[in-house]
Amino acid sequence: MKQKIAITALASMSPLGKNPDAIWQNYLSNKTLISTREFHGSNQFVATIPSEIRNEIEDLRKSQIKYKGLDETVLFSILVARQAIKNARWKAGDDFGINIGSSRGATQLFEKHHQEFIETGKTATLTSPTTTLGNISSWVAHDLKNNGPEISHSITCSTALHAILNAAAWLQSGMATKFLVGGSEAPLTAFTIAQMHALKIYAKENIEYPCRSFDLNKTKNTMVLGEAASMACLELGNNKYALGYITGLGYATDELEHNISISQEAVCFQKSMAMALVNTPLEEVDAIIMHAPGTLKGDSSEYKAILKIFGQNHPMLTTNKWKVGHTFGASGMLGLELALMMMQNNHFIAVPFSEKQTIRKKILKVMINAVGFGGNAVSILVSKEF
Repeated sequence: MKQKIAITALASMSPLGKNPDAIWQNYLSNKTLISTREFHGSNQFVATIPSEIRNEIEDLRKSQIKYKGLDETVLFSILVARQAIKNARWKAGDDFGINIGSSRGATQLFEKHHQEFIETGKTATLTSPTTTLGNISSWVAHDLKNNGPEISHSITCSTALHAILNAAAWLQSGMATKFLVGGSEAPLTAFTIAQMHALKIYAKENIEYPCRSFDLNKTKNTMVLGEAASMACLELGNNKYALGYITGLGYATDELEHNISISQEAVCFQKSMAMALVNTPLEEVDAIIMHAPGTLKGDSSEYKAILKIFGQNHPMLTTNKWKVGHTFGASGMLGLELALMMMQNNHFIAVPFSEKQTIRKKILKVMINAVGFGGNAVSILVSKEF
């Protein structure tokens, strides 16, 4: 890292809520936030945003005629982006870049318009602009009136952490001094869940913890979908308001054996973690927020990669997907949120059904992992101080 990058604010809305105190209290509870919802006459496990927050989303939709036809991924993003820049003491119209990604983009709206086309042979006038991936950052930029680049992308489930990579490059190059980064996902549709069932990775068993993320003894795939948006404000240099600093960045891609494959020992994660750790002794990393989607191969391969890099004396390991489900493109940023909260509170949030671990007295450095279909891995190392 040529220059310090401070994380000066973070905001989110997810099954955990959107108020930082409420989010932390939810993390302190061993209760999962996964429930069931009916899709095409069949109950499916999902993790949903609380009803009071959904009311805010609908209020936003009604606040401007232009917002009426936007997908929830965009509405989530607008609300969270407003809170993030407020927390960072930025103002609408300031000079900052925007990079907000999504794995699937305007899922709900695309499916709605496609169904209309199947039934009528016609599409609504604004079908195309409201379902493009660039729609997210463009609308956030419209709402915040920023002066700076606005970028959207999809790198499936590592999308939000790729936004951090991209913003870091802009900041280190001198082309920007501030960047709003994150991910947004509203994937709870019958078609999306059907796709996960087709891959044979979705949870089916009605037990206390339907998603057995980081249960290395499970015998079935247990992924569950959740909805969320989460964003961080990044700034160059020392900052008295910093929640933490980015001290390492790593990325890598596995060689594809299959469209959704990841190698048995997650070579992509081995490379991304090693790159993020280039200037950091292994023993200084206190915890890792694993990607751990709740699938047999996904969880075990990442764990094997951690053992390859750190050995048996590895950092404390955890994940949040057993509680909030897999939020696809937003998941990495929710991992960053958990990392910062654990550092701020000096308290490790363990997976309640995982094997007991030796708890370190201080949490000063945490790594966050994310990987998408095709083995697109990112590892971000954050510290309390640079």
